[in-house]
Amino acid sequence: MTSAGTVLTGAGIGLLLGVGLVLVLGALPWFRPRDLEARVAPYLRRSHTTSLFSAPRPASRARTVLENLLGPVAVRTLTLLERLTGGPEQLERRLRLAGRRTSTDSFRIEQVVFAVAGLLLGLAVAVSAIALRGTSPLVGAFLVGLGAVSGVLLRDYLLGVEITRRAARMAREFPTVADLLALAVAAGESPIAAMERVARTSSGALPDEFAATVADIRSGTSVAQALTALGTRTPLESLSRFGEGVAIAIERGTPLADVLRAQAQDAREESRRELMETAGRREIYMLVPVVFFVLPLVIVFAIFPGLAVLEISL
Repeated sequence: MTSAGTVLTGAGIGLLLGVGLVLVLGALPWFRPRDLEARVAPYLRRSHTTSLFSAPRPASRARTVLENLLGPVAVRTLTLLERLTGGPEQLERRLRLAGRRTSTDSFRIEQVVFAVAGLLLGLAVAVSAIALRGTSPLVGAFLVGLGAVSGVLLRDYLLGVEITRRAARMAREFPTVADLLALAVAAGESPIAAMERVARTSSGALPDEFAATVADIRSGTSVAQALTALGTRTPLESLSRFGEGVAIAIERGTPLADVLRAQAQDAREESRRELMETAGRREIYMLVPVVFFVLPLVIVFAIFPGLAVLEISL
């Protein structure tokens, strides 16, 4: 056996021994952390609309299967992920903002898959560094842990990218959808029928949210609450103001068509301002190739003839 193989074998045995000792010590009662939140949470009301005697929300099927297969390891892994990327309430809100209908536990499983992929990539890099460069096993272990954490953070970053793209898509759709609602209301339809017509005849992220709002109203939710929920489900602030404005107009009897036209005009003005800000930032970015590529070439072409004449005269 070569020296590199001996080092890798020793590193693997030491890693397994360390993980085993950590698991054993973590399972001991006097090393177990006291979770005060878990003891107090059943006696606290999470929202004003729920009762203290209501049944708790059951865990999803994915979480149940994972806990049955892996036991305490799955629970601790999910707890660690919640500490890294936020609690379940925050994650659920971000999933709704991204337009994903999956549960938080399904997203946690995706994070575990990304973490395993990052761990394998880090393990490959660590083995290559130890075998080819003679790197210390501690550096290899650090690379493996860094790969796992990077995988988790990468999945969280991709969720943030989804939210940003969905917000941009809704910002482009909002003025047109508001005009369609104003036309339908001015033609004599009720606000609910107008939203249903827009959701049925249009396609995109915003009509889908209007369809969900109409479904909430059909199921018994008041119009004001459904429109407020529309603003909380979407990452667009102007849409939140739109829901509040329409709800107030319906409650006070204000002409709804004028309100919708004003909302569409405000959305266009905001889109124009964002476009001007983006153009200003892109103008600065355009100076980079001018300064670092075009300007040096201009200087070379301006100075080279003079240098050539000086060489000829010398």
